[in-house]
Amino acid sequence: MTVLAARARTLPGAPRHVVESGEPLHGRYAGRIDQIDWSQLEGTHSRSCLWKRLHHKRWQYVGIGSGEVYVGVAIVDLGWSVTAFAYVFDRLRKRVIADWAQDGLPGLSGWVSDQPVQGAEARFRGPGASLSLQHEAGDIMSLRVRTPVMTLQASLSLAQCAPFLLAVGPIQGGVAHATQKSSALPVRGWVEVDSERWDLGQAVACLDSSNGLLARDTEWRWACAHSHEVGFNLQQGYFGGQENVLWLQGELIPLGAAQFEFDAQQPLAPWRIRTDDGLLDLVFQPEGARSDDRDVLIAASHYVQPVGTFRGTVRRTPGGPPVQVDALLGVTEDHRSRW
Repeated sequence: MTVLAARARTLPGAPRHVVESGEPLHGRYAGRIDQIDWSQLEGTHSRSCLWKRLHHKRWQYVGIGSGEVYVGVAIVDLGWSVTAFAYVFDRLRKRVIADWAQDGLPGLSGWVSDQPVQGAEARFRGPGASLSLQHEAGDIMSLRVRTPVMTLQASLSLAQCAPFLLAVGPIQGGVAHATQKSSALPVRGWVEVDSERWDLGQAVACLDSSNGLLARDTEWRWACAHSHEVGFNLQQGYFGGQENVLWLQGELIPLGAAQFEFDAQQPLAPWRIRTDDGLLDLVFQPEGARSDDRDVLIAASHYVQPVGTFRGTVRRTPGGPPVQVDALLGVTEDHRSRW
């Protein structure tokens, strides 16, 4: 093997815009982008204002994991509606101990900005609930959640973190999609359920900031897990392999297509997840799961997100020495949406 072949592949730096000369800048990049703006699309990529209103989707998802709990929070702007959820999974009791979700009107109940990280703002407000994710001075993402079943205050540090992934790609039945994802981010704060409080000072967080002109029917399988030494993000479905990457000791490495082997009828059975380039081969053991199954005619969501641990191997290069992964906390997801 030549010296060049033995090196891990590197990604180009993030561009300033996701569109250039009317075309989406399809690719995977390392670094942050200030704004995801599709307004300059032209030709075969352009759509009517009404189509874009109905198909433009934006969301901010935060996952926070520790030895005791896993917390998932999302604010989703569907264009014609806005929705949010927050949950707490107790890893010792192996069950969801707080689960909240609510829908609202776009603009009135909440919104998600086109700034994925720098200057980012996502908010939701409804009966008895308030959620916000906001970029603040000092390169901090501030997350605040208040619902009838849980309260959370957390600060996620973006300083000196591993490079973010920016992925831009085509969408079958849609136009284009972009996502900005982080690896392990240090956390300060706490989460409280039924007067029981967990300190999150030893937790790590990941950010998923996504923005695209998507198809009406969308489905995916997803896996994500992070520590300060190793982390990964994998997706199989509507976005192809665009967002498949490995973080290894701070290095961002692109991965091939992901294969998910699991029983959709028994999502708490072990999952096998690997990539076709041989760089990742893991088994996921669920500890429990959050699920949602809603169908309101004009929209539907069939969703399960198991929480658990990964074990197996990852590699920097094909044929390179394996790096052992054991008890790495993360999530998988099987999701089908009509939105």
